[in-house]
Amino acid sequence: MRVAVAEDLYLLREGMVRLIEAYGHEVVATAATGPETLAVLRRHRPDVSVIDVRMPPAQSDEGLRAALTARAEVPGLPVLILSQHVEQLYARELLADGTGAVGYLLKESVFDADQFVGALERVARGGTAMDPAVIAKLLSGGGRGRGLEQLTEREYAVLSLMAEGLSNQAIGGRLFLSESAVGKYTTAMFGKLGITDDADVNRRVRAVLTYLNQK
Repeated sequence: MRVAVAEDLYLLREGMVRLIEAYGHEVVATAATGPETLAVLRRHRPDVSVIDVRMPPAQSDEGLRAALTARAEVPGLPVLILSQHVEQLYARELLADGTGAVGYLLKESVFDADQFVGALERVARGGTAMDPAVIAKLLSGGGRGRGLEQLTEREYAVLSLMAEGLSNQAIGGRLFLSESAVGKYTTAMFGKLGITDDADVNRRVRAVLTYLNQK
């Protein structure tokens, strides 16, 4: 897996590089500013990038805007945002194209290497990896959107955990359900949302994006 790392703090950037390489992946480029990030994404088109939101020169939203610009030029370019802050507007924009291959994690919520690298790998495969705190922020605007009101409370709970990137087995552990029961809820949920793609990964991504974009 070819990875790009965009982070302005030297120790954190180099730490992520060493961690990613320790898991057998290649870091093809690093960046420390917003303009550098966009240049790296355009030049290397990595399998996945991990990008901070607030980067020089202005320390506002340069990293996230670079990611959005790159994904506009290369639809579906896999991007994992890693930040201390929830930028609600840009998080929604990141999800708006509906292509998947996106993630948004808070630095304070990453507790171990397996979790972080697993999120990177999931996004590289076209999936999603959303921090529960980011989801909560995105949901703060109101009730369920169109289509989601058809779901039962259990189906809705399964979908919200799916948005975090959890597998059916992990969802079952959270909700005290068997994996087969989670599969039945998932199938019912797909049907109610009108998601009929045969590829299970694509169906999961489309369901998650429906969940996040309709909030």
